[in-house]
Amino acid sequence: MKTLFYSSIFLMLTLFSNANLQAQQIDGNTKNNYVVLTKNIQQLQPIILTAEALKAEDSENFGDFQVIICGKEIGDITDTAKMNGFIEKAKRAGVQLVACGFSLNKFKVDKTDVPKEMKTVENGILYNFQLQKKGYKSLSL
Repeated sequence: MKTLFYSSIFLMLTLFSNANLQAQQIDGNTKNNYVVLTKNIQQLQPIILTAEALKAEDSENFGDFQVIICGKEIGDITDTAKMNGFIEKAKRAGVQLVACGFSLNKFKVDKTDVPKEMKTVENGILYNFQLQKKGYKSLSL
């Protein structure tokens, strides 16, 4: 009798827990959001290719994809010869390019030289953590 009682309770808990999990998945945010922190703009090519692959794989569940550029090579974002191709590819792939304001200041890069298509944040590392707290999947290169 005890076995039947415990088995019934186990079965009910399993069913209700599974139903609750399914309800959370339906009601919750099902979009997959991504953020990549990089110090080298040459890494933008494989990052954008990855975004395109994830967009195809995730289909309607693909959300936001942001790339934060920081570090001592931040000045490279002002070089139009280096950046123009990446900006266009990122735009087509639905990737938002973000410049770290802290790096811009530290390495004395004029913010007015940052391409207008790029977003600038005060602190790229903090911004990355804030996105992670919102559920973004994060990678640092």
